[in-house]
Amino acid sequence: MTTTAMKKEMDTMAWQKVCTKVDLVEFSGVAAWLETADGPAQVAIFYLPGQGNELFALDHHDPFSNANVIARGIVGDLKGAAVVASPIYKQHFRLEDGQCLEDEDVKLRTWKIEFKGDEVWVEG
Repeated sequence: MTTTAMKKEMDTMAWQKVCTKVDLVEFSGVAAWLETADGPAQVAIFYLPGQGNELFALDHHDPFSNANVIARGIVGDLKGAAVVASPIYKQHFRLEDGQCLEDEDVKLRTWKIEFKGDEVWVEG
C-alpha cells in the first residue's frame, strides 16, 4: 500500500458516521456517542441551517454541573456568536470553539463535523 493510500485510509477511519440529517433538530442539539483516541465520548451536535457553518460538535459534558446535558441547552446568539446555554447553571459556550463566555479558563472540546450527503460525520 502506498503512503498516500495509507494516509487516506487513516483519515477515513478517523471520521465516523454518528447520525443522519433527519435525526437532527433545527436550532437545537442532539447527543451522540463518538469513539475517540481517548475512548468513547458523548458529543453534543447542533444544527443551525442557513447560518453559514451549519453543524457544530462539542463536548456533551457540562464541567460546571458535572452532567452530560449540553445538547439539551438553549441555542442563541450572544455578542454576535452562536452559543448554547447550559440547562443547569446557564453558562454560555460558543459553538464554534467551545469557549465559555463567563469563565475564560473553561473550554469544551470540539470536533470537526460535516454532512456527507444526508449523513452526519464527526472526526474522532
